[in-house]
Amino acid sequence: MDEIAEAWQRERPGTPTESIGIVTRVWRLAKLFGEDRRKVLAASSVDPATLDLLSTLRRSSPPYSLTTKELARRTLVTAGAISQRVARAESEGLVRRRPGPDSRSVRVDLMPAGHRLVERTVDRVLVRELELLSSLDAEQRRQLSELLAILLHDVQDRCNDHGVSHVGAHNDGADDRSDQ
Repeated sequence: MDEIAEAWQRERPGTPTESIGIVTRVWRLAKLFGEDRRKVLAASSVDPATLDLLSTLRRSSPPYSLTTKELARRTLVTAGAISQRVARAESEGLVRRRPGPDSRSVRVDLMPAGHRLVERTVDRVLVRELELLSSLDAEQRRQLSELLAILLHDVQDRCNDHGVSHVGAHNDGADDRSDQ
């Protein structure tokens, strides 16, 4: 990346190249983290969208039940995407749908099989991701997290977009977002 920036400076003096070292590294890291997470999830026999659904329910506290509207809000995907995710997870015995508090809503309950799957898988994902960050000490990880949060918030504001859920794709409801 430094060589790319230097080449642009040589070929086009004055070209603003400061972003190359940051943006290119962030994109490369996102790609590597995404590929590694997909491998961990494949080994656990769960897809990212299902893990996102199960994780969202698991983080909701007992009784691990949310309306589909609340699931869509918390996962930043469309109601249609939530419906597809819930149907797939329900067919696998991981969640159960039932009538919600009003006649138009649907509640989704985390079933024991879904609870076991998310417990087992989240630990695998998070332990692996911490291994990938092990070249940074705890203070460096904290600082980097804070800097990335500042940058993310600012870029979202500048792009007027708070719904991007994975690298290079806009949240159109068909994504495979998974953040535990």
